[in-house]
Amino acid sequence: MNVIRISTIALLASMALAGCGRGANVTEEDWKLAFDKGVDIRHGNTWVVRGMTAEYKLGDRLVNTQAYGKHSFKEERIKDGFGKGKKWTITYTDPALPVLTQTFYLYYDYLLTDISVASDSGVSTNYMAPVVMERTDSLICGEGRRMLFIPFDNDAWIRFASRPLSADTMRSYEVTSIYDAGSRRGIVIGAIDHDRWKNAVDMTNSAKTLRAYSGVADALTRDRLPHGMLSGRSVTSARMMIGVYSDWREGMERFASANAVVAHPRKWDKSMPVGWNSWGALAFKVNHANSSRISDFFAEELQNRSFTNADGVLYIGLDSGWNSFSEEELKDFADRCRRNNQVPCIYWTPFTDWGKNPEGLVPGVGQYKYKDLYIYANGQPQELDGAYAIDPTHPAVRAMMEQTHELFKRCGYEYVKMDFMTHGRMEADRWYDRSITTGTEAYNYGMHLLDSIFSDMYLNLSISPIFPAQYAQSRRIACDAWNKIKDTEYTMNALSYGWWIDRVYQYNDADHVVLRDATEGENRARITSSAITGLFIMGDDFSADSMAISRARRLLTNADINRMATGRSFRPLVGDNEQSESVFVRHEDNGDVYLAVFNYGDDKRVYRFDRGLMQLDRGAGYDVEELWSHAKVGIDDVVEVPGKDVKVFRFKKI
Repeated sequence: MNVIRISTIALLASMALAGCGRGANVTEEDWKLAFDKGVDIRHGNTWVVRGMTAEYKLGDRLVNTQAYGKHSFKEERIKDGFGKGKKWTITYTDPALPVLTQTFYLYYDYLLTDISVASDSGVSTNYMAPVVMERTDSLICGEGRRMLFIPFDNDAWIRFASRPLSADTMRSYEVTSIYDAGSRRGIVIGAIDHDRWKNAVDMTNSAKTLRAYSGVADALTRDRLPHGMLSGRSVTSARMMIGVYSDWREGMERFASANAVVAHPRKWDKSMPVGWNSWGALAFKVNHANSSRISDFFAEELQNRSFTNADGVLYIGLDSGWNSFSEEELKDFADRCRRNNQVPCIYWTPFTDWGKNPEGLVPGVGQYKYKDLYIYANGQPQELDGAYAIDPTHPAVRAMMEQTHELFKRCGYEYVKMDFMTHGRMEADRWYDRSITTGTEAYNYGMHLLDSIFSDMYLNLSISPIFPAQYAQSRRIACDAWNKIKDTEYTMNALSYGWWIDRVYQYNDADHVVLRDATEGENRARITSSAITGLFIMGDDFSADSMAISRARRLLTNADINRMATGRSFRPLVGDNEQSESVFVRHEDNGDVYLAVFNYGDDKRVYRFDRGLMQLDRGAGYDVEELWSHAKVGIDDVVEVPGKDVKVFRFKKI
């Protein structure tokens, strides 16, 4: 075994501080932490964990904090973007191991913790777990105990889930909540740093253990290789948040807000985009003629009948297939949009080679072939979704970004839908920039370039990881969704357990809404799913499809429904369904409350309002209106929702 040389000064200093155990506990607000072989964490009257440890990998060896014989403690006051609090540092030393530092940052309603390992001769690791809990059966009490599954990205129709704690092993990416659906009480655990690591939370039910760690790489992160190694005199994990909440939904929102402190959402001083995208019905059949007619249709028939955003404009977008346009046609279409009081939008995939032609010359960067740009796994190009992944750190990628931005700018486009972003975050044998050793570092490198080069344009991510989130104003909350009730249910699955993502981006995006070849009930459900999620984007061929045109005239001119599309996502009312919730709620600043009740099945369902769950004022009266029919409803009525349909209620206090 190679013994890593430890700094003599650091070792002596830590030994001097150890000794009698002073500083082996700390309190702040409702938090109380104490050390005795592991860390006991208490919040108010709730024991979060007893004997929590941390661990990391050193070569093939897994090293736990319990392997160290000496411990020292330091406590200090802090004030930062998270608020006022205390920082508690535990330093672990052993002659045969790197110095391990475990740090806790205690704030009002959550704590953060990370670990770092350090040695004068350097350390390398691809796994660090700041949170290792055992006996997790005591985390949350109640018969309705569940654990959230949060996917790494939104590719391949991946689904969110709320799973009963019965499966042997569960893994959630970046964050999870363990909560009781009946009381809503829950614990949120997740990573707030996304600069170098891919993070996950693993729970093993049979062994009653939970690990929140940096260094995951598997099929659902779209990886073929282990997580890349991080090396240096000191290596630090991501910070993990632990919070205890009376309502797990508030906990997820607080987690999102903590992430937004670390990396602020990309700025946007205008209203949320509402409009049309060409992919839904036209796909590769989009051309200058039909897209121009659609722009005119919105201007002539919908924009003056409430289908606009709060600024009174629409966002009209060309998706994949725009490369069949000449540059003159691209410019003419953008000019037409502006004359119609619309923002012209376009599409690009910055980290893919769809041609899969290794010997092909990179357009505009002729000194490189595509094979020079690929990121390889075990010497082979990495393919995902039918395209080869390319290296975000390669200089040709920057050149292509600059050329593409110049074309879009020259033609007058102001909004770009960026797609298939996960390709840029895959682990690789190596990258062009040899200082980069992980897929997350490479992705941040490429996204920083994209953000800076396209700084004058709105960016909407389509297929992409949830994190990091600071490089675009909005992101698709799920994979592709079209017109049927199954598409609405799939989108609502993501809203059920991912609504909080609109706090790390400006807005969520429910994908384009298609009306054709579906019932009007399905149309209402799909439109509602978009309006209560975020970006409100249609996708039919309004140049020629008479059914879609007539439906749009009728269903897209309901001012009450359109007014809900502000960009602030609705919450799930409960959170006790493994797949998709059917009831969603949003409280307005003026005291109004919206409730959307979906029926994904074929048969009608009945529903009764629950004042407690909705958090209505129990002593107040409410005027209740169903917004699709404009029918008045009694607050104590039993309402019926037809099969494959939705009803949306607005509660006004009287």
